[in-house]
Amino acid sequence: MSEIHIVRDYPHPPAKVWRAVTDPALVPLWTATGAGGRPEGFAPVVGTKFRFLAKPKPGWSGVVDCEVLEVNEPSLLRYSWTGDEGGDVTEVVYRLEPHAGGTRFTYDHTGFTGVGGVFMAKLLGHVRRKMLRVGLPPVLDDLGEDGSPRLCGGALSSALRRIRTYAPGSGGHSVPSSNVLTCANAGLRPCWAAGWP
Repeated sequence: MSEIHIVRDYPHPPAKVWRAVTDPALVPLWTATGAGGRPEGFAPVVGTKFRFLAKPKPGWSGVVDCEVLEVNEPSLLRYSWTGDEGGDVTEVVYRLEPHAGGTRFTYDHTGFTGVGGVFMAKLLGHVRRKMLRVGLPPVLDDLGEDGSPRLCGGALSSALRRIRTYAPGSGGHSVPSSNVLTCANAGLRPCWAAGWP
């Protein structure tokens, strides 16, 4: 059996890292360095069924079906992960723990079987490492200490200008986030909507 195991230390408190990795509006900002998956229907509540939607690629619809299996906010999230056509059901676990004035984030993705599983673990492992090394730090840097987004500017605004999320059947057109307002005038940075929780 193959698996992915990644450990990253971030100079931010666990509650802030938890928000960045579980808030459906923030997840696409750091996954944009990979396949750009965005969660649809996600809530950190046991039993919640949700999907990750990404840009389809040859041989992959861009949809991953998941179910939340265990939650202990802000230290543990465990969910199932099922790729196209009901393939292997694997498990993803996020573990967050205070470490050296910040947070140690451990990502495990287990349950890959056979030759295809070895290939998938290698491919996904490369993508996940990049997301956690390149994508997540600027998002964390642009959140306030309480985990709320800072208004206009910084990496979040830059990411919002770049990011495109895709839904099946959208023909590759951008799907706007309901939590983000993009200023219509050229040169203005995106701003967080006033209704942000």
